[in-house]
Amino acid sequence: MGGSIAEHLIEQVAGRHPEIPENTVGTVRLDLHDGGTTEHWRLAIDHQDVQVARSTAEADMVVHADRGVFERLATGSPRLVAALLRNDITVQGDVRLLLTLRRLFPGPPGAHRPRAPERVAGARPPSGTEAR
Repeated sequence: MGGSIAEHLIEQVAGRHPEIPENTVGTVRLDLHDGGTTEHWRLAIDHQDVQVARSTAEADMVVHADRGVFERLATGSPRLVAALLRNDITVQGDVRLLLTLRRLFPGPPGAHRPRAPERVAGARPPSGTEAR
């Protein structure tokens, strides 16, 4: 088995993901190209559960990229959509699943989730909720 992309898929992607919308169902195959060989991983997304296996089976969406690109994606740099826009990855099939796949890869190192606006110091309350 390969390096960090395999570890990421098995340890971080497989399992339950409450951040995925509950109605998401589909399959994604990741084709990792390395020289003259290709490693295939298949993700089966069933609501918020993700199963990971090495497989060449058909999928609703297939993502192609060099192994090095997937290795970098597994560490959070670059972001999945940015890699698509730069043609570092190509996608075939149901592209809507790319947004789900994006949730399964980490953000950039050191990134934090933004705070809710009402909790930011000095933020104004939403219109119509001012104290009278």
